[in-house]
Amino acid sequence: MTDDLKLKLSLLPDEPGVYRYRNREGTIIYVGKAKNLKRRVNSYFNREHASLRTTMLVRNIADLEYTVVNTEEEALDLENALIKEFQPRYNVLLKDDKSYPWICISGDLYPRVYITREARAKGDRFYGPYPKAEVAKILIDTIRQIYPLRTCRLHVSRETIDSGKHRLCLQYHIHRCEGCCQGLVSAERYGEYISEIRQILNGDTHQLMDLLMEQMQQLAAELRFEEAEVIKHRYKLLEHVRRRSVIVSPSIHNIDVFGLLRDDDAAWVNFMHMRGGAVVQSLTLEYRLSTRDETDAEIMSMAIAEVHQRFAETYRRDRVTEAVVNVLPDVEFNGLTCSIPQRGDKKHLLDIAVKNAVQKRTDRLRAMEKLNPEQRVTRTLTTMQRDLRMTALPRHVECFDNSNISGSSPVASCVVFRNAKPSKKEYRHFNIKTVEGTDDFASMREVITRRYSRLVQEGQELPQLLIVDGGKGQVTSAIEALDSIGLGGQMTVVGIAKRLNEVYFPGDSVPLFIDKNSETLHVIQRLRDEAHRFAITFHRKQRSKGQVHSALDEVAGIGPKTRTLLLKHFKSLKRIREASEQELSSLVGPAKARSLYESLHSDAAAQTTMDDNN
Repeated sequence: MTDDLKLKLSLLPDEPGVYRYRNREGTIIYVGKAKNLKRRVNSYFNREHASLRTTMLVRNIADLEYTVVNTEEEALDLENALIKEFQPRYNVLLKDDKSYPWICISGDLYPRVYITREARAKGDRFYGPYPKAEVAKILIDTIRQIYPLRTCRLHVSRETIDSGKHRLCLQYHIHRCEGCCQGLVSAERYGEYISEIRQILNGDTHQLMDLLMEQMQQLAAELRFEEAEVIKHRYKLLEHVRRRSVIVSPSIHNIDVFGLLRDDDAAWVNFMHMRGGAVVQSLTLEYRLSTRDETDAEIMSMAIAEVHQRFAETYRRDRVTEAVVNVLPDVEFNGLTCSIPQRGDKKHLLDIAVKNAVQKRTDRLRAMEKLNPEQRVTRTLTTMQRDLRMTALPRHVECFDNSNISGSSPVASCVVFRNAKPSKKEYRHFNIKTVEGTDDFASMREVITRRYSRLVQEGQELPQLLIVDGGKGQVTSAIEALDSIGLGGQMTVVGIAKRLNEVYFPGDSVPLFIDKNSETLHVIQRLRDEAHRFAITFHRKQRSKGQVHSALDEVAGIGPKTRTLLLKHFKSLKRIREASEQELSSLVGPAKARSLYESLHSDAAAQTTMDDNN
């Protein structure tokens, strides 16, 4: 396995998609789908295979490509299209030309709605394809139960209706058709049915699913559970219909899709070529920008020109005349019309292209980080320095949090990050000593004073950034504590509030709202969450220790050894309290058992009396 292939394997995303293996000659030898690309593709290389064919496949893999999609159903559709396009050597089970089923609405005066595997008739509208034929059948069956559609294959026109050529069939007499062949229902009324059905087939299945849910609940209320189970099965299958397929419509034929993504110094353009509603070619171009003067329109023009040059044969064969883009190019290409869709199937395809451009950028950054781990750290710290208005890189960061319940067992924690990563050996926790009751501000002043007074005494380095869990009140308390020990202005101090992740600065009552995708906010949130976890854990430990101490150590004659013996035998204070005097006597002797039994049960009685009085 080459180093390049190893790197690609390590960068695969945890996303659904389709992967393609190429041999040394660059020929696609296998196409597969995956719910999780990283897990599925790596499974080929990290184990021995019982199948000789799979072993031979792995030996011939020289390179891989992949396309990220939204759902597993989309991956299935795209896999089918690519296998038909490239006929890979090792896809023996899927090399037949069997097509997925479509639902067709014919172009007649009274349109038919039926399932077909041939989506080529002119004037008809096709929806799908459906990876599972059962889904299409259930959908058709359910639609026919709701709407009185004609199912016959008769040619119905104004002329045949006026001549009375056709006779009413059984479907009319059992109220499943309104007599289209004799014009007993107007074309306008029937057209309303078709309009609603098109809405459902376009993905708006809420109306149909709400009706099925109502039927299911009604049947269940009438204790007709078997019929309700049938409706439930239909409801579940319709959930698959709500997931739109990347193979959208046969009407989307021979068009290109370009999705552009840009950073400060680079741009990525994902290209997809559509044929017969399927993605048959995909490529992501990367541009390193020497200056920031290049406009998005210029980059898009360069990408389209590059694709035309690379795939000249495809353009001659398919005669591509339309391109879907998210940025219009600044150059007009002969015979090519560019548009930016706002909704519908083309917009869905454009979103897929942009998603793949985002994934390519992510892969590039992760590859650079693997080759140079320090680069990511530097980038993260530089981003934090800029966002938090610091003069130095925050290589050493400390975060504080308080924890108490109604003032009981007040504690605080300090967690330390170095180079944006936890340094757990430097974590510290504090028992609050000088503050009575619930006073978070005073507690914060005490803890910060104790922490940094000690660092100064021991000659240790101070952090560049100090974070407190809270708003402007906690920030003010931290600044007061630092001023009191002569450290004011020697480090940046900020606070982060839990509710909306606002970041507070000293002397500024208006918080800073950092982009939720920013690395700065992610690091600060990790610090805050880690400090909270560390404080809560220590607080629970202290509170539990206090409860055991107050219940057992206050009993006359019960020392540490006896307490350990009791807890080891009964496992908890609750079980000790529930034990009889005889059980206690067999373990610690009659005298201690009597004293312990009376003490524990007198405490319980006193607590009960207090609760009753309250």
